[in-house]
Amino acid sequence: MSESATYSVPFWINGEEYHAQKQYDVISPVTGKAIHRSGAASDADVKKAVEAADKAFKTWKKTLPKERRDVFMKAAEIFERRKEELGEYMMQETGAPRQWADFNLGVAKDFCLDISGRIRTLEGTIPTTADRETGAMIIKEPFGVILAIAPWNAPYILGIRSILFPIAAGNTAILKGSEACPRTMWGLCSVLHEAGLPAGVLNMLVHSPADAPRITANLIAEPAVKKINFTGSTGVGRIIGRLAGENLKPVLLELGGKAPAIVWEDADLDNAAFQCALGAFLNSGQICMSTERILVHKNIKPQFEKKFVAAIDQIFGSAPDAPILINAAAVTKNKALIADALAKGGKLLYGNPDATESSPTRMKPVVINNATPEMEMYQTESFGPSVALYEIETEEEALRIANDTEYGLSSAVFTEDLRRGLRFAKEIETGAVHINSMTVHDESALPHGGAKASGYGRFNTATGMGEWVRTKTVTYKF
Repeated sequence: MSESATYSVPFWINGEEYHAQKQYDVISPVTGKAIHRSGAASDADVKKAVEAADKAFKTWKKTLPKERRDVFMKAAEIFERRKEELGEYMMQETGAPRQWADFNLGVAKDFCLDISGRIRTLEGTIPTTADRETGAMIIKEPFGVILAIAPWNAPYILGIRSILFPIAAGNTAILKGSEACPRTMWGLCSVLHEAGLPAGVLNMLVHSPADAPRITANLIAEPAVKKINFTGSTGVGRIIGRLAGENLKPVLLELGGKAPAIVWEDADLDNAAFQCALGAFLNSGQICMSTERILVHKNIKPQFEKKFVAAIDQIFGSAPDAPILINAAAVTKNKALIADALAKGGKLLYGNPDATESSPTRMKPVVINNATPEMEMYQTESFGPSVALYEIETEEEALRIANDTEYGLSSAVFTEDLRRGLRFAKEIETGAVHINSMTVHDESALPHGGAKASGYGRFNTATGMGEWVRTKTVTYKF
């Protein structure tokens, strides 16, 4: 084991680095070897983190909006100053290219700035009551300790989003980071502590993969934890939702997707091809909003296919090595979906799923043409560099295929007729519809969340801020 592999990532508990007794190896998806070690949370560590957050809540909830704002503004400056260092953590642990790491850090900085300006938007009301002698106030107050569970695929974006809105609203937080990228999550939290966040307001821990069920259940069951947010797979989201329900705690879930892109016969095909290629293969398709189904009108399908292939080559074809996925299992899953599709009549439009790569975690983009509902990839979220093309002829057919999935996170429509685009948008069962742009789109100015099995609740904007306060009615006699 190299010298760097002997480094152990600490937690953040009560404003200080905390070294857990139990540890595990963090494996690089690039080399398949340990790059360092990380603390692995025990039941006692969970108690310490919860106690620190609960204690800090008593004072943090009383801080002024400008005090919270100043911390977030400072954090934005630190994200920019430490960009190279923080990007390296993400690249080492997740295999992300520099461009994706830089994009993550840029969005994290933007979140800090955006939320700084939203803190003062939390307002109560003074309603008119039924009795002239009775007055009332509706107060919005923070919940208390929030459990935030963020994944590895866009760790700075999804990590900062999971904690900053709750903290801005006056809550304290425990970030349960992904075991795949503990140093990345440590780095994120270090920025906020460097910016002056008081001790205990933000605590961070991770667990070993084997301990995930027990540690997660213990965190949710802790009486001081009042609400949970989780971003991740629908399968795990169902477990989180069940555990939260058993403990009668509200939860915000942003889960998996099977994003469709409809390319109508009047679409700008150059734009549609470029946006579909980017939406399908950005970060190797390891984004919950990644384009998974491309529904192309039969009258322009041959032209679109040529432009789509050219767009993939333009964006991704010059890389000497295949992109890296988080683990070999992700490659195996995608190759199995592709093999099933080919066995059931699908045709390869782009790529070679049998290509030998330099690492079992590498895989280049693959496009399946003439896909049908009988194929496993029709319903299964690939979460990888594979996408399928379907031929459509009517709006009704397009909507039927677009909505024929348990998921409902994001979608796209390509047409030069805005009325048709809006007509599609009204009927597609997703949390977002993007007209003439890719399915991957999340920013602090837009509410983000899903429909159906893609979850419920919303991150971002004033709506997202409102997720982290509850109303209290106060009445009084004149």
